[in-house]
Amino acid sequence: MTKKQLLAMQKRNKARLTELRSKLEKNEVRAEDLEGVQQEVQDLADEAQAIADAIANIEGDPEETPPAADPEEDPENRGDENPEADPEETPPAEPENRSTGISSEQRDGIMKKIGAGLSTRGHKSSAKKEKEIRSAFANFVAGKINEAEARSLGIETGNGSVTVPEVVASEVISYAQEENLLRKYGSVHKTKGDVKYPVLVKKADANVNKKERTLGNPIPPTTIEFDEILLSPAEFDALATVTQKLLNMSGAPVETIVIDELKKAYVRKETNYMFNGDDVDNENPGALAKKAVKFYETEAVALDTAGWSQRLYQQLVKMKNQPVTEVLKKSMWIVNRAALTVLEGMTDTTGRPLLHVDGTDGVSYKLLGHKLDFTDAADGTDSTDPVFYFGDFKAFHIQDVIGGMQLQKLLETYASTNRVGFKIYNLLDGQLIYSPFEPAVYRYEVGATAPVGG
Repeated sequence: MTKKQLLAMQKRNKARLTELRSKLEKNEVRAEDLEGVQQEVQDLADEAQAIADAIANIEGDPEETPPAADPEEDPENRGDENPEADPEETPPAEPENRSTGISSEQRDGIMKKIGAGLSTRGHKSSAKKEKEIRSAFANFVAGKINEAEARSLGIETGNGSVTVPEVVASEVISYAQEENLLRKYGSVHKTKGDVKYPVLVKKADANVNKKERTLGNPIPPTTIEFDEILLSPAEFDALATVTQKLLNMSGAPVETIVIDELKKAYVRKETNYMFNGDDVDNENPGALAKKAVKFYETEAVALDTAGWSQRLYQQLVKMKNQPVTEVLKKSMWIVNRAALTVLEGMTDTTGRPLLHVDGTDGVSYKLLGHKLDFTDAADGTDSTDPVFYFGDFKAFHIQDVIGGMQLQKLLETYASTNRVGFKIYNLLDGQLIYSPFEPAVYRYEVGATAPVGG
């Protein structure tokens, strides 16, 4: 339905509400008509809201959508200017109407609902609001609107930076979840402060006693000790640059360009922080590569020698059975691309492919009965070496600080190359946490042998 049609419907709706209000003011509504009038007013009020919402959500410039009909054409205003509508000049009702009229309380109740219907304003849908916020954010960081305009559209700015709106931050994090497998399979906690996770460091002992307990034979106490691992959010940033030419092109979707570049830059930094944690001055001791328990070959595997497939198969079977039963039941594989390439060419002792395709889309795999996913982030120092992770990745805890994502625009830094820089930073921590009695994840890099004396 077009805006013109909606405005016409709105005009008719308001005219009918004004007509009913006039009848109530003139005491022309009889008691036997009360129920019908109440229902009609309710229906008209509901319709008024639906029409106003539809007008507010029509695609186009929000400023083109009038909040109400033109005052000169609004029946509500015209009714106020009509001398006959003045209660002081209202002719007395016929005696039979007065005797069957409605009470002042009933009339006031309907009048109140009519007034609400006549003053109805449209509400934009959540999807439209989010789209406008997303566009306003991108236009501000691209320099197409000023700080005052950005604030009027709900964008928080100050001190040379802008807080990334929740709708954009969620989009960045959603993208990160697909690209960063630790976000996809780990445990994510949205908080406003530090969170401590209790980790078992001493198991409790159970007691066995065939005899009945007596005063001289009480139940011996058992103890469970816990340690606390503190997730301490670190501030780290990522940088994306976009050419001035691209930003100034009239037909370019600036919000898509800017936000897509921010996604890629942020996810690269976050993923490395969680998988490797080797950024200078921002090391992560709980990173997957550092915290996962190393699995070493019991028989050397060289991929360029005869019989390597069966030897590697045996090592993978042994690795799979390292976790305790409770962890094993929840375990899966994460491997790098080199490992995936090797697995796709391997068979078990019966000649069947070792890697099974699970599902109809051809992208879900199972290895030795457990789900498998792959990512380049799992690479070791040499990306051509196969790397295998196996375990319960729910033990990798990620803390997101709500409202911690901000962005700063860098103009002078890249002015000489006609580019604009966007520095996005966030408060985040991600650590693999497990009891020393129940390691959660194991790591095997083909060719790795136990250190001498280890």
